[in-house]
Amino acid sequence: MRKHSNPKPRVLLHVCCGTCALYPYFRLKEDFDITFFYYNPNIYPKKEYTRRLDDVKMISKKNSIPLSAGKYEQKKWLRSTEDLKDEPEGGRRCSLCFRLRLNKTAETAKKMGFDIFGTSLTVSPHKNHNIINSIGSELADSWGVDFYQSDFKKKDGFKKTMELSKKMKLHRQDYCGCIYSMK
Repeated sequence: MRKHSNPKPRVLLHVCCGTCALYPYFRLKEDFDITFFYYNPNIYPKKEYTRRLDDVKMISKKNSIPLSAGKYEQKKWLRSTEDLKDEPEGGRRCSLCFRLRLNKTAETAKKMGFDIFGTSLTVSPHKNHNIINSIGSELADSWGVDFYQSDFKKKDGFKKTMELSKKMKLHRQDYCGCIYSMK
């Protein structure tokens, strides 16, 4: 990890929804200056995308967390993944999806002068933290911005984020978000 001049390094934290953002944020906030980054062109339909973004906005406002949102590039995501539509959940399509979202996060972190980028994706028991961390580390080298490696589901992270989500009455979806996972 590179040396940072700030007392609290600035982290651009990719978040996929309000529920998954909660535990990672509370776990990191003491050591890092966090900004949420909502970039999820995989989420389908647009109504679901907006519903998740609204929860992230609410959490952001309530906790005074800066929020940056990327464009909703559903067509770009579909073109990138169309050859992998028959892949099982957790397969090559998911790895490509992680790469697309983390690449945009790393690019944005670099452009905005963040010290580190990371993601809340590893709080889910359905996401492989080894794959996510490998992709993040590779992109960190490409973009010249550190990547925060995590496995937020450890130490009951998933359970804690679900409890926080329930307390805050957040939308809790029953699929990862992409059209292929709705089955």
